[in-house]
Amino acid sequence: MDSLTQIALGGAVGYAVLGKPLGRKAILWGAALGTLPDLDVLIPYGGAVEDFTYHRSFSHSLLIQPIATPFIAWFAQILHRTKAISLWHWSLMIYLTLATHALLDTCTVYGTQLLWPLTEYPFGWSNLFIIDPAYTLPLLCGMGLACVKAIPVQWRQRLNRIGLALSSLYLMWSFSAKYMIDHNMRALLQDQAAQPTAYVSTPAPLSTLLWRIVVHYETHYDVVYASVFDRPEQYQFTRYASSFKELQVLKDEPLVQRLQWFTKGLYKIAIQDDTLVMSDLRMGAECFYAFNFTVGQRASPDSPWQPGTYAQTTERPDLATLGLIWDRIFDPTVDLSPPQPCPRDFKE
Repeated sequence: MDSLTQIALGGAVGYAVLGKPLGRKAILWGAALGTLPDLDVLIPYGGAVEDFTYHRSFSHSLLIQPIATPFIAWFAQILHRTKAISLWHWSLMIYLTLATHALLDTCTVYGTQLLWPLTEYPFGWSNLFIIDPAYTLPLLCGMGLACVKAIPVQWRQRLNRIGLALSSLYLMWSFSAKYMIDHNMRALLQDQAAQPTAYVSTPAPLSTLLWRIVVHYETHYDVVYASVFDRPEQYQFTRYASSFKELQVLKDEPLVQRLQWFTKGLYKIAIQDDTLVMSDLRMGAECFYAFNFTVGQRASPDSPWQPGTYAQTTERPDLATLGLIWDRIFDPTVDLSPPQPCPRDFKE
């Protein structure tokens, strides 16, 4: 999730556990710890593909966090030695803050290696978009009210817990919405006798009322938009070609294989001039994918593909389409497909 949401969740959890003995400082501790796991982005792993696929690994592991917790708790106890807070209570607050960060990240589609180093599998339930105000605002409100001195202490605790409860209820709703969308989509695919190689559904930006689904096949992929208010026959299917066969000559390249594994098979291959670009279909939208890697290059159209630089590019999103997303929630005739061919505007 975005940094603001993780700060809000960490602050709310910190205050819920240690708000009574520590006061508003518990919010500061929780907010800092809610940011801590994502500082792994500052670690260079050796290249763009490595940075992409090793993010959310050891720092988000539910197996590593208990090992780090006592050391952080010992340091916190020294800083607040005048407070009668046991090492156990410090450890409880710290671990809950770190663990809820990791578990919330699994609600996005990116992938979180919860059980590193036993497995590098990137868990991702994809039931929340990376930024969702409906989840974040209750946390911010509850945490903000807990900072108001004029409010009695017992009410500050209560309001903070209400914020946590409301955000948790919204989280439960997101799983329900995803289940409904997936149930309808799988029934449609079964009726079509479709045999996809991979499938994912993710919320559209800023909401869980509209969902974007990618159905991946051996030669192409379909992008489907479905609102929770749609009947299944109103789901929009748009088919896109992909140059998967061009990747065959590079199929044994370790970084190509790692990208195939990390994207869980949900990628496309595009030829751009004399470069071969692999895009993660899970994050972004057609023409505006967040993660693209140059996996191949050639001297001329008649030359064989050679391993690329694996440089990463980001396709700039068209923010003008955000209004259309809101319209599509309630109107199944709104078309979210971009014009073809895609306008290319890359950012290194």
